[in-house]
Formats: sequence, structure tokens, C-alpha cells
Amino acid sequence: MKREERVLYWKASLRYLAVLLGVWFAVSYLAGILLADRLDAIARIGGFPLGYWFANQGSMLFFVLIIGLYVFLMARLDAKYGVRDD
Repeated sequence: MKREERVLYWKASLRYLAVLLGVWFAVSYLAGILLADRLDAIARIGGFPLGYWFANQGSMLFFVLIIGLYVFLMARLDAKYGVRDD
């Protein structure tokens, strides 16, 4: 792989990482802690207030989904740039 391709690969990789960590931060910290009281007034999921659900279940669920999305995006990026796991 040429140097320019390596730079583009790592920029894309870091962009994916930053966006996905931003989503995780928003779900776990903002929705689960800072906005929990406001979310409690909006809805209930499975009998629990929405803010409580995000703090205890939603952040873990989103984390697992983000891991799956990261694996998918990186596999696609690896295929685009010809990176292999040998």
C-alpha cells in the first residue's frame, strides 16, 4: 500500500472511531445521565422510565450495536484498501 493510501485509510479509520465514540457518549452519558429526568417524562420502556432504561440497558445495547457496526465498517474499509489479516 502506498503512503497516500495508508494516510487515507487511517483518516477514515479514525473518523469512524470518532463518530462511533461520539454516539456512544451521547447515548451513555447524555441520555443516561444528563437528560435522564427529561427522558423519564417522555416515555416508558418495559414499565421503566426511558432515562432509567438508557442508563441501565440502552447504553449497553448501543455499545454492542456500535461494536458490530465498527466491525462492518472496518471490514469494508479493509477491502477497499486491500488490507488483510495474515
